[in-house]
Amino acid sequence: MDHVAEAHRTDLMTVTRYVLNEQSRYPEARGDFSILLSHIVLGCKFVCTAVNKAGLANLIGLAGETNVQGEDQKKLDVLSNEVFVKALVSSGRTCILVSEEDEEATFVDPALRGKYCVVFDPLDGSSNIDCGVSIGTIFGVYMVQDTKNVSLEDVLQPGSNMLAAGYCMYGSSCNLVISTGNGVNGFTLDPSLGEFILTHADIKIPKKGKIYSVNEGNAKNWDEPTAKYVEKCKFPTDGSSPKSLRYIGSMVADVHRTLLYGGIFLYPADKKIFPMSFLMEQAGGQAFTGKERALDLVPSKIHQRSPIFLGSYDEVEEIKALYAAEKK
Repeated sequence: MDHVAEAHRTDLMTVTRYVLNEQSRYPEARGDFSILLSHIVLGCKFVCTAVNKAGLANLIGLAGETNVQGEDQKKLDVLSNEVFVKALVSSGRTCILVSEEDEEATFVDPALRGKYCVVFDPLDGSSNIDCGVSIGTIFGVYMVQDTKNVSLEDVLQPGSNMLAAGYCMYGSSCNLVISTGNGVNGFTLDPSLGEFILTHADIKIPKKGKIYSVNEGNAKNWDEPTAKYVEKCKFPTDGSSPKSLRYIGSMVADVHRTLLYGGIFLYPADKKIFPMSFLMEQAGGQAFTGKERALDLVPSKIHQRSPIFLGSYDEVEEIKALYAAEKK
């Protein structure tokens, strides 16, 4: 390897460096935020290894339990959940955790409490493990004002209050996409280094897209504006080409593609709207519930679902116009 290539190889922006750089933008910070994010990253690395070994280590199969949504839990779901709960609690920087896999919120022991609340889905799309489709972890971070008197109310904040959000996708490569409110950056795990390396700096979603992503099997339950929008994707009236349908059924994979290539992702009732909406807005896109900006929604319970339309700015504008026309 020549010296130029060697120098390039050693001057890598790792996610650890990135987080420390972000932290340095806040002179009053004491490093708590970067410690918390480093524990989230560690959880992602562990789950990535477990997913890669799933077939070998007999981690597939059902764990004999069902989660809040009544879905059969895979052993890998249970493992991933335990990994993230332990990683977040042991960071000493969290006070309340809300996991997709647990019906109740987890309140951290006062002796280990910090000022952050983390909401997460440890393994979204886990029913796709058997067929090799990308799955992932989704997370969002809020701050809690009074760590001595923590309650569920501290979690029921609008997405606009998030300090950070991201996802880690376990597929042909392991990709971590994260925003701390200063744009969106994508990292890829280099297995030889055991480090996430910056590969997609300052991701900006294209203003328009040629792809729509929706489960057409739900069409009979769609409201009028959604049906009209999808019809327009398939049969455009302005002389343009129809949009391509791409729907993986794993939210992390569908949103990842939408972020990079543009387009729109529609889902009639989802609970992971805040982290994904935060990322979309940070990348220059939009997220809309059919009634309001997704990040302005104030949840009334921890596992609340909401319709979501997220993606390219102009595509979401079209959907907003269809909803506005219906109200007239």
